[in-house]
Order: sequence, then structure tokens, then C-alpha cells
Amino acid sequence: MSSNRKYFGTDGIRGKVGEALLTPAFIQELGRAFGTVFNGKKNVFIARDPRISSDMLQAALSAGICSTGVSVCDLGVLPTPVCAFLTKKLAADAGIVISASHNPYYDNGLKFFSNTGSKLSETQEISIENVLETNKQNKQHLISPNRIGKILNDTNLAHHYIDHCNNIIQAHNNQTSLDNIKNLKVIVDCSNGAMYKIAPHVLKNLGLKLTVINNEPNGFNINQECGSACNKGLNTLSRLVKKNNADLGIAFDGDGDRVILIDAKGEIIDGDQILYLLACEKIRTNQNFSGIVGTLMSNLGLEQAMQKKGVAFLRSNVGDRYVLEKLIENNWHLGGETSGHILNLDKSTTGDGLIAALLVISVMANTGLSLEELVKDFYKYPQIIINVNLSNINNDNNADDILSRKSIKTAIKDIEDTLKGRGRLLVRKSGTEPLIRVMVEGEKLSEVETIAAQLADLIKKECSK
Repeated sequence: MSSNRKYFGTDGIRGKVGEALLTPAFIQELGRAFGTVFNGKKNVFIARDPRISSDMLQAALSAGICSTGVSVCDLGVLPTPVCAFLTKKLAADAGIVISASHNPYYDNGLKFFSNTGSKLSETQEISIENVLETNKQNKQHLISPNRIGKILNDTNLAHHYIDHCNNIIQAHNNQTSLDNIKNLKVIVDCSNGAMYKIAPHVLKNLGLKLTVINNEPNGFNINQECGSACNKGLNTLSRLVKKNNADLGIAFDGDGDRVILIDAKGEIIDGDQILYLLACEKIRTNQNFSGIVGTLMSNLGLEQAMQKKGVAFLRSNVGDRYVLEKLIENNWHLGGETSGHILNLDKSTTGDGLIAALLVISVMANTGLSLEELVKDFYKYPQIIINVNLSNINNDNNADDILSRKSIKTAIKDIEDTLKGRGRLLVRKSGTEPLIRVMVEGEKLSEVETIAAQLADLIKKECSK
């Protein structure tokens, strides 16, 4: 998490339900703090993913917000990007999504959006935290009964987003390419998450030959061996694509803001390759296009590919909020993360897995090329990521303390010297989970694997001291 925030990480607040930040009592107090900061606002949208704890946490959050005189509107189960879109489209004062994204069912969290459909700034998050701490120290009485906010329900607003998706397809395709779409055979994995209704509906409207898997959420199976963040799930989708001679596999995560694709050969197409493909299409069609934003985790191959095409490439810190900041700063609109957060600011205000998939489908239909053909010139450097789990450490060690130790710093410096000019090393603490991530990329897979394993082992040893 950010050093100047106590509760918020890189993507809202997240944790294990029943512990620390994810209790009904804390969430209610968080709602009170949010309502206090947004005092005078009367129209806050709340959506959720289908994990078992989301209803409970939404009830607590709504109670806290209403206790400050702010009313909320329950949108029901909706993907994160849909809530963000509706918040802006329908002029709500703010939007909140209860979700832990790609995490297992026993985790949950909250993502907050401003009236523009973008995630709250760090300044706004700090303001909420400050009020939360003040409320803890000085218990405030409930406001007068005549000023209590209301809880409204409107679970029929998703059609605005569906219309938006349909308009995107119409704008990017002529009749010939629309006919080409109908010839595509697609398998979509909804991760038993928030995309389970909307994604199949939108894709079926295109007339393509669609097979849908993992679209029966029961509260416990979200992201369970399925979805964009699960290797086993992606391998299963890969086998299905090849077995059924499909043209494309699409995998969302639990809240629908990420997407990973599978080509007809069963190869995984990640966020870096999706960005490359979309950038190439903008060049091909002579669109006004200056550059793209990746992150510190983006593959070196993406940076080099953009350089060859004369397209500026910038790296932000990890987290789609930081990608967004750099895009706005440079007046660009295309960026994203290797994990599949793809931002198209001319189409959406936040990472949107479905819109990214629709744009890729449009490129395939317009060019007549397969997904593998569209990314064949992208050279992807071998990259290894090892996560060192801190949750089972029985002492006072934390990520900042461990990474500041001399032995770790020395090892990192030596590796950087070894890889200089032919690879990269990134060691960072996760903003959403109790992990230290070790990422190594270079020209040779064997070297990358060895370096990553050795550094991860050293970090584990330091954790045990």
C-alpha cells in the first residue's frame, strides 16, 4: 500500500473478510467517513460482484453512508467498469464497487469512483482516512431522523452500458466487417464473476458463434480455477479454444476490469500484446495517436515495439490509477497493464475488459487477420514473476523493512548490473495483497528463471529473520 495511506492500496481497500478492514463494523464506519467527505451529495451508486460477502458489506456501507444524510442507489451485481460508466453517464455524485477483483471468494474490498467515473485521487482517499480516524476518536451521534439518507434500488440501468458497447461496435465496423464478426467462433470465461450476464449478452448481440463458461456464480466460485488471473483457468480455456477450433478465447477477472485473450493456437495474449495490437490498429487507420502508457511491469518488448513504430511509450507505477494519471497528463487515451487492465479513455473512464475485447474483435473483423497474425511481430522477452507471501510471517517484518535491508539492496544492484542493456529487474510490494513481487525479464529464459528464484529465496530468508 501507499506509504501515506493507512487503508487504501493501489486499487481501493482490500482484504480477507472478517479480518481488520473487512468487517461490517469497519465498513459502516468507512461509509460514515465517505458520506462526511461527500457531504451534500445525494446520489451515490453502489454495485457489487457476486461473492458471498458482498451483500453483507454493501448493507454495512449503505448504512454508514445514509447515517450522514447521503442517499445511495443499489445497482445490484455489475462489473466495475459498468458502475464507473453509469456514474458518469447518469450524473451520479460518486460510485462504489464492492469487489476484490481477481482475489478468491473469502477476500473482498471496495473501489471508489468520482462523478467523472475515475477512481478517487490519493488526496480524496486521504481525506476519507482522516475523517475515519477522527470519527474513531470522537464518536458522533446519528444525524437527525429527518435528514437520514435513503437506500434506493435500480438494477435496470445496465442497458445504458450495453447500448454504449453496441455503439462502439457500430462505429468501428462497416457492413462487411460486421458480417466477418458473425463468422468468428469465440469462447468466453466469465470467471463466475460480475461479467456473467453482461458479457454474454453483448457478445451474443454481435451474432458471433459464442460459447460461455464459468457464468454460474454461487458466491464461492468466483475466480476459482477460472478467469484471467488464474493460470489453470487460462490453460483450460486454451484447451477449449483448440479443441473447438475457436478463433478467440476471452477471459475476464471477477469484477470485469481485466481481460486476457487466447488465440486460435491456444497461446495466451496478455495486456501488453493487446496494447500493441490496438496501437497498431490506430496507426493503420491513421487515427490521431501520440503514445501509450504501460507500467513498470510492462514487457520490454512492448517498449521496443513502440519505439520501432515511432510511438512514444511511458511507464507508470503499477496500478491502473497511475496509468490513468499519466494518460491524462500527456493527453493520451491508450494504456494499460500486462495483467489485462486496458484503458481506452475515448471509450471508458477506467479499465474495461469487455470494451477491450470488443475492440480486438473489431480489429480482427476489419483486417481479416487472426489474433496470432495481429501480434506476430511482437517479441515478448522471457519474463518471470515470483510472489513472496508475507501473510504467514510470524514476526514484525513488513515489505518496506525487508526491501530496505542491505543484503537485498546489494543483491538487487548486482542483478541490475548483470542485466543492464538486455533485461530488467523489478522488486516491489503489492498494493492489493501481502506479497513482495519479484519480476525479472531478459533475453534467456533460463537466466531469468535462475535470477528470479535466487532473489526470491533471499527475500524469503530475510523474512524469516
